[in-house]
Amino acid sequence: MTDTVFNKLSSRIKGFYKQTQNKRLNTITQTVHLSDNSETLLRNGGGLDVQIADYMSENVIASHGLPLSIALNFRINDNDHLMPMAIEESSVVAAASNAARLTRSTGGFYGKADDPIMTAQIQFDAVPKPKQTCHIVMENQAAILKEGNAAIPRMVARGGGCVSLEARLIDEQEGIIVIHIYINVGNAMGANLVDTVAEAIAPKLQTLMGGILGLRILTNLTLRRMVSVQTAIAIETLGSLEIVTAIERASRFAEKDPMRAVTHNKGIMNGIDAVALALGQDWRAIEAGAHAYAAFSGTYKPLAVWRHKNNELQGTMTLPLAVGTVGGITSVHPGVKAAFELIQISDAQQLAIIMASAGLATNFAALRVLASEGIQRGHMNLHHRHKKIKTSLH
Repeated sequence: MTDTVFNKLSSRIKGFYKQTQNKRLNTITQTVHLSDNSETLLRNGGGLDVQIADYMSENVIASHGLPLSIALNFRINDNDHLMPMAIEESSVVAAASNAARLTRSTGGFYGKADDPIMTAQIQFDAVPKPKQTCHIVMENQAAILKEGNAAIPRMVARGGGCVSLEARLIDEQEGIIVIHIYINVGNAMGANLVDTVAEAIAPKLQTLMGGILGLRILTNLTLRRMVSVQTAIAIETLGSLEIVTAIERASRFAEKDPMRAVTHNKGIMNGIDAVALALGQDWRAIEAGAHAYAAFSGTYKPLAVWRHKNNELQGTMTLPLAVGTVGGITSVHPGVKAAFELIQISDAQQLAIIMASAGLATNFAALRVLASEGIQRGHMNLHHRHKKIKTSLH
């Protein structure tokens, strides 16, 4: 995807939510140049053909749909993006769009992502002389990494591959050592690549180390594949200093109380997961990594923090985010292909920044409502809408 040329677009489309579904789709196809296949798919409802579904999973009997929506107004690293979201809760899409609109006067969202480094773990138990063995492993690092690269020649040819390793002594008395292999997986999420490397390297390691070989698999706590995003909203845009102060107080509440922090973080994942589903990402791995990182200090903490500074409400967030623009179902699922055409990105690092921005937006939106009118008003409006739809269908 790195050679794709994208047209400049505006994600600010006034009155979009007031249009009919067909008019909204027309507006989007006029904003983004979609391939014929993607436009046809969306005009036909975007459903997954059951034959493709049968290829993708086991024991398939049908396909199961979610609404595919577009969150608007996102400006990220000085470029506008339409944000595809697959989610059943309309308030998330509306809230994300509104939050993104409020950030535009101060530049929108800014972010950076680490190189796409994934981590393989290879477990050994009952290793004799474990401290000495860790040194032996590190002395043989070059040969071990060469063995790993031989297992993924196509990734190496694309500029990726094994970059370093680490020997972690987990329990000296029981001789438990875990070897971490750090692998640049390019634009892939990388799970299969990492597991391939772990399996390939394990026999050579066992020859060096002795002991009992255990698990050989990636970790979803991708501490070398982090993304950070930030945004700011002017006080006059929010309407009053009182709202800014209330949101900061809500943020500090989450910083001090794990029970609040988990719900605070759920608001972040509302946005990230919705985009992940639309773009065929492994949202389960994303969730696991995010919540593990939130608890990494030993106490569960909020991933995003909000502060009143320089006449602005400023939000910052950092989390591990392993995503891919190639591999998995990105080349199989026609709806995912269409969503990638809509979002217009060039690589996995850019995707991570965009997804994190969506999460920071939905977090702000939730805090703003909680700090002012309360969350239930929006939920009840949604409930009444669903009730109305249910009645009309009967």
